[in-house]
Amino acid sequence: MLPHEAFLSHSSLDQNFVTSLADGLRRHGVPVWYSRTNIMGAQQWHDEIGAALRRCDWFLLVLSPHAVASMWVKRELIFVLQQNRFENRIVPLLWQPCDFDRLSWVLPSFQIIDFQRTFEDGCRDLLRLWGVGYQPSH
Repeated sequence: MLPHEAFLSHSSLDQNFVTSLADGLRRHGVPVWYSRTNIMGAQQWHDEIGAALRRCDWFLLVLSPHAVASMWVKRELIFVLQQNRFENRIVPLLWQPCDFDRLSWVLPSFQIIDFQRTFEDGCRDLLRLWGVGYQPSH
């Protein structure tokens, strides 16, 4: 079943990859929320992220060295790990090699979708979770 809305957790330094991913998911009918701005210190963004986390029903975590170093990514992950409604709905997406267990000791136990081979392979594997066939863009 498709997500009502998927929260895309990422470092703002990975924005180009994340925008491509969000566009690809939306093209396949998956609603995605992600912050398009650098949110450092802005209270309104903090509130908006909180509202989105309470609203979304899937959590997609883009893993990269930048994400591992991000205080915001870690906060978002800690929040969803405490919410029963995200059980079996947390999906780590490995975009770049990184020591992702520094974000949480539980991450290695999740099924990780690998985007390191090709973007298309990663999208295909992610969409398969929801029974959606991947269609390349033209």
